[in-house]
Amino acid sequence: MKVLRLISAVLGVVNALYSASDDVVELTQSNFASKVTKSDELWIVEFYAPWCGHCKTLAPEYKKLAKELKGTVNVGAVDMTQHQSVGAPFGIKGFPTIKIFGYNKQKPVDYNGQRTADAMGDEAFKQLRKLTKDKASGGKSSGGSGGSGNKGKTGKGSTILTDSNFRSKVIEGGDPWLVEFYAPWCGHCQRLEPEWKSAANTVAAETGGKVKLGHLDATQAQQIAGQYGIQGYPTIKIFYPDGRVEDYNGGRTADDIVAQAMILFEDVAEPPELFELTNKDALDKACTDAQVCIVAFLPHILDDQAAGRNDRLKLLRDMIETYKRKKWGWLWTTVASQPELEKQLGVSDYPSLIVVNPRKHLAVKMLQGFSKSGMEEFFRNIAYGKTGTAVSSFEEFAAIADVEAWDGKDGQLDVEEADDDLDDFDWGDDEEDDEYDQWGRKIEL
Repeated sequence: MKVLRLISAVLGVVNALYSASDDVVELTQSNFASKVTKSDELWIVEFYAPWCGHCKTLAPEYKKLAKELKGTVNVGAVDMTQHQSVGAPFGIKGFPTIKIFGYNKQKPVDYNGQRTADAMGDEAFKQLRKLTKDKASGGKSSGGSGGSGNKGKTGKGSTILTDSNFRSKVIEGGDPWLVEFYAPWCGHCQRLEPEWKSAANTVAAETGGKVKLGHLDATQAQQIAGQYGIQGYPTIKIFYPDGRVEDYNGGRTADDIVAQAMILFEDVAEPPELFELTNKDALDKACTDAQVCIVAFLPHILDDQAAGRNDRLKLLRDMIETYKRKKWGWLWTTVASQPELEKQLGVSDYPSLIVVNPRKHLAVKMLQGFSKSGMEEFFRNIAYGKTGTAVSSFEEFAAIADVEAWDGKDGQLDVEEADDDLDDFDWGDDEEDDEYDQWGRKIEL
């Protein structure tokens, strides 16, 4: 038995999931009471076994949680293969088991929510607010006893911010942020909560995470709140990637917050791709989900050569960058490459540019010149719904031909080899000195 315990102890040390370099506090039989049960602070404690696959999967998120909550909420772990007596009073039967030790340390709260740093952090802040109320009321708070991990002040797109993670996420993260500074007891904050949560989910989906929403408990993260002069709750500030910080003074509905986020998205959104129309798949990618799609018909490569074509493509990409928020689709092709489409859209001169509304089956031809000023005027009118008179209609897109993509090189004329040897051709050199009369008869000299 002693040998088995010794082997278990050695394996436990070798396979321990957390080390001194992590922010996760190692809890043992000798320090659990002094650090956790006799403490008046909040603790999240994981009871684990080093050989447990689920515990190994959880470890990176748990370390992340500990780093983000450092200085605000204590995060610890107990290796149950080494310290079974620590978990025994709390009925630990499986691994990993996570419990939150709040006001009543003898009755910790089971955490049964998602095992991500964000979800666990959300519940930690919820229990921290409850602990504050319990201290004030002598443990008579009616706050939640949860562990769902899905309640509290956050949406999937809203990040918990603290003194320890604010700089790395917001200031140095390289993304635009909308940050709400709130207090748990604030009535206005509680009314804002469902709107903020809804907006956070929408913004995360619409921007692909390129614009972020976060929330910071100013009563806990007093250092950050003081740095930005927070004096009332809720206060919302805009943090730009270039270091600028502005107050948000707009509406407090989800739609208002999303609208502001989409303005921020304009500066960081990736422009849509400019597709060469080489097949039906390219047309579908550009136009299927687009409000409108733009098709440019460029001259033959022999007329433009590579330099001229690249100038025209650059002009198109500049327009894409300008109007990237519109989510338009963009295509280009060359003269005679898509004859059925040219016929359908009435293209007869090159370069030409056509704006197509796939849903309404309408097409508008640009009458201005194929230049920056011409395109700016044309697209400005399109953006405001001014289509002019060059409008045509169609039922479905014409057949799209499969053609080879441009190789980026200058055009070359095809020269066929002559069948005859030109050196043997009778050039009539020996008749240069002959003379002829007015009827073309040769005069004998």
